[in-house]
Amino acid sequence: MFMNTEYSTPPAPARPYSRVGSLDPSALHKWLLSPNSSQQERERMDELIVCNLRIGRGAALYHAGTASRHLYFIRLGSFKTLYCCEQGHQLVTGFAMSNQALGLEAITGECHACSALALEDSEVMSISYSGLERLAQDMPALQANLNRLLSREIRRSQHMLITWGHYSAQERLAIFVLGLSRRFAARGYSAHHFVLRMSREDIASFIGVRSETICRSITQLRELQLVNIEGRNVEIIHLAQLEAFCQRGY
Repeated sequence: MFMNTEYSTPPAPARPYSRVGSLDPSALHKWLLSPNSSQQERERMDELIVCNLRIGRGAALYHAGTASRHLYFIRLGSFKTLYCCEQGHQLVTGFAMSNQALGLEAITGECHACSALALEDSEVMSISYSGLERLAQDMPALQANLNRLLSREIRRSQHMLITWGHYSAQERLAIFVLGLSRRFAARGYSAHHFVLRMSREDIASFIGVRSETICRSITQLRELQLVNIEGRNVEIIHLAQLEAFCQRGY
């Protein structure tokens, strides 16, 4: 289902940027706590923040197979996750943006199943797994939010399997672009114009087609007056028509 992507050199490790005292945890509060959380609950959450990390473009936040001790909340930037198959090839399994979590697959304390690489200069907040588990026992709202995040990740994986298994390359690319549009809009950015941080090879690997097929699909979507992609710049020409096009197979 995924196409192979090979990397000749291992990505560089992430570098610490600042410690707890310089962080603004307000986004984390909105992400994990209820709106009516108390000051004490917010302070207990702040104590779980290990550090802030700045990860340069192309650097790894963590590698598959390494022990997991932290959950990572993306403050700025974006990442791709990679799964290494037995033959040594790496497959792109997802793309994460600001206000999303990385490392959820290892929240039970197991090793990371995938590697996470920065698609651009990014910042993440590192949160203690063990401390988060203890705090969730005392805070039902926190536990509910963690369950919601895990459930969302499961639904995303299921949707991906269904989508890539039943659609043409053209339709897969359209659905991928529409998904990015909605994610940018949810963050207050334009739903019609945005920049791709990932390469076309990454997109091909993620949606399960060959790189040359991506080029043909881009041309086809342009001819349909749905999407225009020039380099990494995306213009959605008719958003409503793109949505209708993506719904054809449902």
